[in-house]
Amino acid sequence: MGQAIKKRNNVQVLGSGRQTLIFAHGFGSEQSAWRHQVAEFQKRYRIVLFDHVGCGGSDFNAFSPHRYRGVHAYAEDLLELCEELKLTDVTFVGHSFSGMVGALAALVEPRRFRQLVFVKSTPRVLDDPDSGYVGGFSRAELDTFFEAMSSNYYAWASGFAPLAMGNPERPELGQEFARSLSSMRPDIALAFARLVFQYDHRGDLPRVKVPTLIIHAGEDLAVPNQVSDYMARRIPLAKMTTINARGHLPHLSAPVEVNRAIDSYLAAAA
Repeated sequence: MGQAIKKRNNVQVLGSGRQTLIFAHGFGSEQSAWRHQVAEFQKRYRIVLFDHVGCGGSDFNAFSPHRYRGVHAYAEDLLELCEELKLTDVTFVGHSFSGMVGALAALVEPRRFRQLVFVKSTPRVLDDPDSGYVGGFSRAELDTFFEAMSSNYYAWASGFAPLAMGNPERPELGQEFARSLSSMRPDIALAFARLVFQYDHRGDLPRVKVPTLIIHAGEDLAVPNQVSDYMARRIPLAKMTTINARGHLPHLSAPVEVNRAIDSYLAAAA
């Protein structure tokens, strides 16, 4: 693999098998969040892990507010990674905003993707009162959110993480997410958050022609229940499955349920 892309995105290739699974983390997270999925699938599949620029072990110096002002830039990174590894016909598993990263990449080079799997993904976080779309946050709530991030990022991270995790009886999960959020540079985190919480890719959903699994995991702080239904109605080849989980990171809080949903989808397409 070219060292530039490997360093930029901290790319790791694990496991073995003819079929490749790519796991992509969401805002404030990193590739280690997929460890339960890696443990389950690496004996049967080739696994590709990476960190988005600005997160985890990526090259923070590669971050540019100009380049990474839209989701398309992260989709370009993904396609460059696929080209470098000569990947086609992969299953892409994206958490949160990474679902849209995979969707946009699949629109540009559909041959790269056999299936998409969305884990708590969303085409838009911001509510749209004019259309009746419920995304999870009002404009006023987002303004307060960004102000809190700007004024004291680390205090914001420690408070936001357990709320997003949504499993208060297991504080260690919230603490883990707080650590990964706090590992980001505050300026990158704020720019990243402004992108993630304000993009709108609802119009791209009907154009996605790759089979897509939407893992619906109950209410959470960032993605209301209605969002899964919305995507399932608009992606032509979408299937939705409901698991017993809560919070925004079910691959960490309910890994057995997430693994079972992915495994069933893979088996059905084999």
